[in-house]
Amino acid sequence: MVSVILLTIAVLLTLTIFSLCLLVFAYKKTNHAKSLLKHAEEKINHIKHELETERRESSIKLKDELYRKRKDFELELKKDRIELDRLQSKLASRAEMIDQKELQIDEMRRELQQKERTLLRTEDVLRINDARLKHMTSELIVKLEHVANMSKEEARTTLLNSLESEVQLTCQKWIQKVEEESKQTAKERAIRILLTAMQRYSADEVMEGSSGIVHLPSEDMKGRIIGKEGRNIKALEMATGMEFIIGDTPDITISGFNPIRREIAKRTLEKLVNDGRINPTRIEETVIQFEKEVEEIVQEMGKNAVLEFNLQSVHPEMITNLGRLHFRTSFSQNVLVHCKEVALFARMIAEELGLEGAIALRAGIFHDIGKAVTAEVEGPHAQIGADIAKRCGENHIIVNAIAAHHEEVPFTSLYAIIVCIADTISASRPGARRETLTAYIKRLEKLEEIANTFSGVKKAYALQAGREIRIIVEESLLDDEQSMILARSIAKKIEEEMNFPGQIKVNVIREVRSIEYAR
Repeated sequence: MVSVILLTIAVLLTLTIFSLCLLVFAYKKTNHAKSLLKHAEEKINHIKHELETERRESSIKLKDELYRKRKDFELELKKDRIELDRLQSKLASRAEMIDQKELQIDEMRRELQQKERTLLRTEDVLRINDARLKHMTSELIVKLEHVANMSKEEARTTLLNSLESEVQLTCQKWIQKVEEESKQTAKERAIRILLTAMQRYSADEVMEGSSGIVHLPSEDMKGRIIGKEGRNIKALEMATGMEFIIGDTPDITISGFNPIRREIAKRTLEKLVNDGRINPTRIEETVIQFEKEVEEIVQEMGKNAVLEFNLQSVHPEMITNLGRLHFRTSFSQNVLVHCKEVALFARMIAEELGLEGAIALRAGIFHDIGKAVTAEVEGPHAQIGADIAKRCGENHIIVNAIAAHHEEVPFTSLYAIIVCIADTISASRPGARRETLTAYIKRLEKLEEIANTFSGVKKAYALQAGREIRIIVEESLLDDEQSMILARSIAKKIEEEMNFPGQIKVNVIREVRSIEYAR
């Protein structure tokens, strides 16, 4: 019995504990549910607050945008109204001007009608007067024929003969006066044009010069350059095509007609002297290296000259020959610099005369292009240059200007004359060429002396800085065929007795002049 009671009590206690546990669990779950509900409510409230904030901000932005749009619209509308008012006032002023012009046209029409009526009346009066004048003229002619005892045709012939003589005399005097004034005016204008061109051009008085002499650091270097049994000097001469002259001075002179090869030889020798390694193999390698370097310099100088003067459609051969002139000199004057000077002078003179400056500039820059190949091609450099220009597609005006700049062929355009003048200015300005005054005078005197040694020569003049000798012969002693023989003989003697660059033109003149004066 007792055990049953105990069992019953134990069961009740277990049930009680289990109930308590269930109550505690239910209480916790209820609290958790309440906290979740509270959190959800807070989150909902937060979201509502954010939505309300965003709504207010959007409303504010919308109002601002609407306000800005309205202001812009009002401003644009105000501008349109102002423009409309301006256009209306402009139209009103134009309408007023049109009305005034219509009034003026009406007034002019009335004046023209009045003048037309006046002209018609004047025309009628003139017609009547003309008829009266013809009648009076006929009567006067009849009376004059009766008084002079000659017909109308005879009187006209006599009068015309008298007037013709007077008019011829007057015309001759007037033509002579115009010729004298024209010569004086042309001379003054020519002097002014030349002085203007020379004044506008500004350049260094002394040109840069290049020398074919290489200075050696010591006498021992001569032996190293010559080499064993002369192998090194022979290799240098074979590779460069130049002659190396070794004298008593500590210098080596490079001699040769080709300026490009002479420059290559000079640079090669300077490199070998500085390097110290001198042997045939090294010489050949150095020559090849400087051949490429000088060729690059030639191309660069040619392109720079073309770009400097903004020349268009220039053939590559012309560019190369133009660059080669950088290593060419004439009386110590750099030929490329000389060509640039001539181009500038020619352009300035052409512009002063109202001609195309670009054509004169192109002819000037290319006028000595033949000097780039005179070492390879025989003949006068002017004709050689003209052939090159013609082959490269240059204009016939340019070709003639190149060929005629030493007056070896006739001028066919004013540009050829301008280039000839510009060439003379560049070559004769102070400091352009280094020939001494004494040597210059001696060369001119030698030319005249050679010409005067021949019989039949009346006078001899050295012209164009010694490029031409002009000889006037006795027309009674020499005929035309003998004059031609004399020109060849003088040219041959000049070649035998004188050293000169380029060529000298021997111009023999034989003429008979008959002069009489009408007083």
